[in-house]
Amino acid sequence: MTLTPTAVALPEVSPARGGPDGPFGVYVHVPFCFARCGYCDFNTYTPAELGGANPDAWVAALDRELELAAERAGGRPADTVFVGGGTPSLLGAERLGRVLDRVRAHFGLAADAEVTTEANPESTSPQFFESIRAAGYTRVSLGMQSVSPHVLATLDRIHSPGRPVAAAREARAAGFAHLNIDLIYGTPGETDDDLLRSVDAALEAGADHVSAYSLIVEQGTALARRVRRGELPAPEDDVLAHRYELVDSRLRAAGMDWYEVSNWSRPGAACRHNLGYWGGGRWWGAGPGAHSYDGVLRWWNVKHPDAYAQLLADGVLPVAGFEELSDADRHTEDVMLRLRMRDGLALALLDAQERERAATAIGDGLVLSDGERLVLTDRGRLLADAVVRSLLG
Repeated sequence: MTLTPTAVALPEVSPARGGPDGPFGVYVHVPFCFARCGYCDFNTYTPAELGGANPDAWVAALDRELELAAERAGGRPADTVFVGGGTPSLLGAERLGRVLDRVRAHFGLAADAEVTTEANPESTSPQFFESIRAAGYTRVSLGMQSVSPHVLATLDRIHSPGRPVAAAREARAAGFAHLNIDLIYGTPGETDDDLLRSVDAALEAGADHVSAYSLIVEQGTALARRVRRGELPAPEDDVLAHRYELVDSRLRAAGMDWYEVSNWSRPGAACRHNLGYWGGGRWWGAGPGAHSYDGVLRWWNVKHPDAYAQLLADGVLPVAGFEELSDADRHTEDVMLRLRMRDGLALALLDAQERERAATAIGDGLVLSDGERLVLTDRGRLLADAVVRSLLG
């Protein structure tokens, strides 16, 4: 029996709370992947899981969501757009162009809007990059993860070790000024040399931005099952810390600096869309399972693409649930997110007790202060979550 999906109505929010200050971004979630990587717990679906994917139907449903979203958002143009997933490049350049056209038509774009798409190197080509650049995309984020074949095999990544570098060069040749490469460190079987060769490959490919994330064994994934069965060892905290330091040292030596705990860039190349998330900006998340935030409410869409499309065909936003953040909730998030950034956390945001705890963290060598802001030290970055918990008490 097929169940009819239901949606949750979003409440109206007083303009006295939240408000339109700060950047506004649009995130578009593409739920399609050719295959599922063993470590991934994102809301993605392979063609077999969907009984055959229909990307054109997804684009049509997305168009309807963006139309309804723009009515609620009050016509504010987007400062940034980020198409993620999933594997957006599986849509092909023509559909990605249509996605951006729909955002432009319903929300509008700021004159200097940053427009990013993620891409799997295996589903790109010189023509792909040339077409999406002509459509208005300004930034590409490529998933490299590693250049070591045995690391890629453990992660169930299907691209060849050399393809990300070739794709990066093709994107540069197509005129992309900003190019991000994603890395994962701490995979079972990875060596220091494996990681450093991956970092060097990203630099040689011309990336002006690198994101490096420690491998997390997420429950319900194929990787978690392999670890539970004893086929693979779980990542060790000391090894992850050492690998982070290797990444940081290599990138800094090459002229990149960290601007968020897991992100490094050359001057002027930080990802503005992600800065909006970390800096308290507002965004609309469109697509199955996408999350949104308007300064007071956080809400999330139904996950399955079929339920998502059916609700939109009925003319309703496909909202699965929401929460209204209290002032205390928003304070917690401000501390948690802003302290992870190179610009740091303004001391004025902390109450008296939190300032006392901050003095302890300074004494422990975890943060520095110029009297106005707190910034994580190199050691503090390795313990960022613990530092946040200590400040909040």
